[in-house]
Amino acid sequence: MFKAPVFTAAGERKGEQELPEALFDGTVNEPTLWQAVKAYLANQRQATASTKTRSTVSGGNSKPWRQKGTGRARQGSTRAPHWRGGGNVFGPRANRNFHQDLPKKVRWLARRSAYNARAQDGAVFVVEPLAIEKPKTKQIVALLENCGANGNVLLLTDGHKPMVYLSSRNLPGVEVRPFGQESAYDVLWADTVIVEAPALERAGEVAHA
Repeated sequence: MFKAPVFTAAGERKGEQELPEALFDGTVNEPTLWQAVKAYLANQRQATASTKTRSTVSGGNSKPWRQKGTGRARQGSTRAPHWRGGGNVFGPRANRNFHQDLPKKVRWLARRSAYNARAQDGAVFVVEPLAIEKPKTKQIVALLENCGANGNVLLLTDGHKPMVYLSSRNLPGVEVRPFGQESAYDVLWADTVIVEAPALERAGEVAHA
């Protein structure tokens, strides 16, 4: 059973809390993590790179010289691929689809594995509910400094909290997600994972969602 330090909303340490075994079961399946990260990165690709073929480049409406009698090789168009400025043969096309799907159970296992990997590193913190009435970046900065959160930080809130998101969005290396909407990639990206305490009550649902 993993344990995580518990902090107040101001960043003061209050003790430790056992992490729910439904999500933190000690399993780290590296092949599944690799598969999930590969699919995530592939699905981020926009496939906007595109080149023109000989049918789409301009010019080349007539033969550069007559068929016979010049002593040179016959040519039909200056837009042929072997001509400078000609069309591309096997270049990237904008309609390519890089999307990869993962089975639900693979996604579930990958996310649990990512959480367990961070818990093994001692990089999972629990924080009391964040009550922010208006966007205040200073509060989030103070929390992270007092907790000792290093590197990239993933802050998981109990449900959708716009004020927490607005207070964190201009901090480099800080991402805010409602607990349960993060991917395995998000958890692996973070050097420190901070979870609101009430959100962990739904750990069983998140482990299979």
